[in-house]
Amino acid sequence: MSTAGAAPPRPQLESLSPTTGELVGVVSRADARSVQAAVDDAAAIQPFWAELPLADRARYMRRAAQVVIDRTGELGELIAREGGRPLAEAQALELLPTVDALHWIADHGPPVLRDERVRARQIWLLGKRHRHVREPLGVVGVISSSRSAWLGPFLQTAIALMAGNGVVLKPAPEAALVGGRVERAFVRAGVPEGLVGVVHGGAEAGESLVEARGVAKVLFSGSSGAGRRVEVGCSGQARGAVLELGGKDPQLVLADARLERAIAGTLWGAFANAGQSRASIERVYVAREVAEPFLEGLVRSAGAMRLGDPLAAETEVGPLLSAERSERVREVVDEAVAAGATLRCGGPTEIAGLERAAFFAPAVLTGVSRDVRVAREPVSGPVVYVTSVDSEEEAIALANDSPYGLGASVWTRDRARGERIARRIQAGMVWVNDHRYSHGAAQCAWGGTGGSGTGRFHGEPGFRECVEIKLVASDAARFARPWWPPRARSLPAAAEATARLLYGRDRDRVPALRAGARPLARAGGHVLRELIRF
Repeated sequence: MSTAGAAPPRPQLESLSPTTGELVGVVSRADARSVQAAVDDAAAIQPFWAELPLADRARYMRRAAQVVIDRTGELGELIAREGGRPLAEAQALELLPTVDALHWIADHGPPVLRDERVRARQIWLLGKRHRHVREPLGVVGVISSSRSAWLGPFLQTAIALMAGNGVVLKPAPEAALVGGRVERAFVRAGVPEGLVGVVHGGAEAGESLVEARGVAKVLFSGSSGAGRRVEVGCSGQARGAVLELGGKDPQLVLADARLERAIAGTLWGAFANAGQSRASIERVYVAREVAEPFLEGLVRSAGAMRLGDPLAAETEVGPLLSAERSERVREVVDEAVAAGATLRCGGPTEIAGLERAAFFAPAVLTGVSRDVRVAREPVSGPVVYVTSVDSEEEAIALANDSPYGLGASVWTRDRARGERIARRIQAGMVWVNDHRYSHGAAQCAWGGTGGSGTGRFHGEPGFRECVEIKLVASDAARFARPWWPPRARSLPAAAEATARLLYGRDRDRVPALRAGARPLARAGGHVLRELIRF
């Protein structure tokens, strides 16, 4: 068969295992033309999808949940192979929350998205009806990060679909195969082919998606620099963007905290997914009274964490995604040590039989200067530094001394005290006696403030990001309104009398009635004549 005139094949994107360096799979890189084609396909199908009743869309969400259940083993292995995340974390913290979230979306999406009646209590609006209608945006672009290769893009796609939109997903290059499975899961659930599209590549593919005709909004997870470029690109196209950027999450350990739980929480919050997850703990501020036993327990427990093959059930920490990332983490740790910090445990290490993997043992630092990178920038690795503080006020001030405001946690036996402190911390999410777990709870909003982004994913706020709220108002058309021309000359005085009677001070109402009785009667007569005429 002749191939004359055929378009040249697009360059391929190889997915390599961070554990072995072996090829996991290959996908085609998307150019600007193929990105636009994916958006066009989704836009062509989306109006028909939007016509489906909310209950029908909910059924597709439940079907998608069953698809994930049926392929949990296969998907968990792919997440571990492609991303280096331990299999136990992939299944318990990525796949199980996906199934739960899809059922929550199916159950709560319809009541959140249905038309809302707006009651008008003003007497001059009698006969009018008002509704807030949630309309789909059209096609939503999702640009995801390797820090949440499956759960993040899947839930963003599901919520956008439930709201009646089409979706084009651009996964992180390091998670290309996992990202492709998002589309396949929805297609297997019966969602029309083309309604969810996937385009692969690096920054150039993301830029093409931001600039593509027909994209109504972009949901972005990634670095601060890339996120700001997305924000500028969306602004230039007069389209919205939700940005979830880097974080520098603090952990406040108060003097009355249960230290064993706080230490375990640090291991989870700082070192899960080798410290590469969004909202990882990177700064710990601990009350001086308990600083020594906390630090001793943390160093001992961090040093005991099991590094190894992410496919092995006993592995607690897998490799970093790349040697380049490991080198950057090493550089920021070495810089801190050179500036006077003490490395209590952790650092680059090798595992027998897995020499090609970039393992970095969980690292704990003390004595960190506030002007080094490990104190100022997101690290994206299993590194945490500990600082003792003399008071609750000092801990709050240090927690807020950062341009980032993604998450934070407070550890105390006094729950009310923890919640009070949480309100004073400048972050989009603050957890008391836990950290980051709500990323897998679809009912909870997810997002940051300041340098950590704008807007919210998940929960009711996430649904609102994926719809346009339109007011639909109607009138019985039985009579003209008093503010329509020709207006009664008494209308200004009648309006003033109405305000004083309905909303003024109690002692002013009788005088207002006396002064306004005549203009009110004249305005009422005007309305009555119009009613009779109509």
